[in-house]
Amino acid sequence: MSKFKCSLLVVDDEPYILSTLAALLNADFEVLTADSAEAAQEFFKSREIDLILSDQKMPRMSGVQLLEWVRENYPKTVRLLMTGFAELEEAVEAINRGQVFRYLFKPWRPQELMETLQGAAKTFILERSHEQLLEELRQLNLELEKRVAQRTKELEDAMHELEQKNKMLEKLALTDPLTNLPNRRAMDRLAERELRRRDRYPGSLALALIDVDHFKEINARYLLPGGDKVLVDLAKALTSSLRTVDFLGRIGGEEFLVIAPETNMEGAKALGERIRTAVERTEFSYKGEIIPVRVSIGFAVAGDGVNADYEQMKHLAAAALSEAKTTGRNKCVFFTVSRLPFEQAG
Repeated sequence: MSKFKCSLLVVDDEPYILSTLAALLNADFEVLTADSAEAAQEFFKSREIDLILSDQKMPRMSGVQLLEWVRENYPKTVRLLMTGFAELEEAVEAINRGQVFRYLFKPWRPQELMETLQGAAKTFILERSHEQLLEELRQLNLELEKRVAQRTKELEDAMHELEQKNKMLEKLALTDPLTNLPNRRAMDRLAERELRRRDRYPGSLALALIDVDHFKEINARYLLPGGDKVLVDLAKALTSSLRTVDFLGRIGGEEFLVIAPETNMEGAKALGERIRTAVERTEFSYKGEIIPVRVSIGFAVAGDGVNADYEQMKHLAAAALSEAKTTGRNKCVFFTVSRLPFEQAG
């Protein structure tokens, strides 16, 4: 038997049967007695009943009717029926309507009665233990689901944070820290992308190398802070002179690169002069002192239908920039694959 006593409600309209059964079963059960079905129903309103043993022949409500009521309202209670009449019809009715655990006959044999009730108690305890285990399992599953959800969220948050950090690192790896412009690596990627796009959608493309004239003298006079200030302000001046479709980056020292999609020779000339004059008209200063800044620009222009790769265009732009430097500075020089150099001075 279990460590605790199951509650047993005995229902019979004969008082001596109630007292006899209470004395017989009290050692193994918490025995409650009711002398009518109505009295038994009152017990269910006030407490839980584990087992009910009801007589069949009672006034107003029979044992089968009572057990059927118990089944409908308190289905966990184990139901047993006893009667002094062993008609088959009543037994079938008890099984079908009340769904009794066992059907006992009067007069009962104490040993048989005790074994039957102990079996019913074991059934009740096993069912309750099963329900408790199912509830514990449900709680464990809920806790596990909660932990999995929490861990999943933590992992998602960590992945999101890692993704953001990776994006930040990638941006830092592609950004010039002084001017916040794309650096050489980023500009190389952008140029290669534009050339691949040009392979699919043919059109003209211009590349420009921009170099600050006499920048070493600026650095020597105003030192590194002054030189950095000039480069920062120059980046702003260059940016303001470009179209929204153009790309500008700092590729090293005082050198900048412009990628100008859909730009032919005529467009390159206009863009170059706009850049040069924008710099010439910008007032650069450091610690209250005006610093005259001029730039030389070398353009490489690939006309519509002209095959060109990035290295070739960089080489042409560098050659054009060198030409601008050696022929007076503060000017633009334009090279194409199929034409002789064209020079535009300031």
